[in-house]
Amino acid sequence: MTVLLAYNLTPQGDAALRVAVGEAERRGTTLTLLTLSVPGADRSDGVDPDDELAHAREQLPAGLADAAVLRRDPDVLPAEAILDAVDQVSPEVVVLGARKRPDVGTFLLGTTTQRVLLDAPVPVLVVKGPR
Repeated sequence: MTVLLAYNLTPQGDAALRVAVGEAERRGTTLTLLTLSVPGADRSDGVDPDDELAHAREQLPAGLADAAVLRRDPDVLPAEAILDAVDQVSPEVVVLGARKRPDVGTFLLGTTTQRVLLDAPVPVLVVKGPR
């Protein structure tokens, strides 16, 4: 079994990474890292997927440094990529970061978070980022 971390290079992603590491260590299992940035995407934040992965790997303790890595297909929405990864690796838990949304229509959760919470067949741990 493994802990699946849906990671992006944001404060929320870094908060989720810390929690996912703690979960993997507490459960005595491995960590699988799903990077959500996609190559060639027109990103306003300018994050390159390789930089995202390198940043995440720098944060991992020695015991989890060999975490398996999955990359999001550019043609697949983040929620679909996370759910596909769940089907692929059968994790004990999915960890993802969330930020507070001012839009009442998302009911305090982003559409990706909401979709994963509702459709994942395993527990989902949503981590709030720093304020």
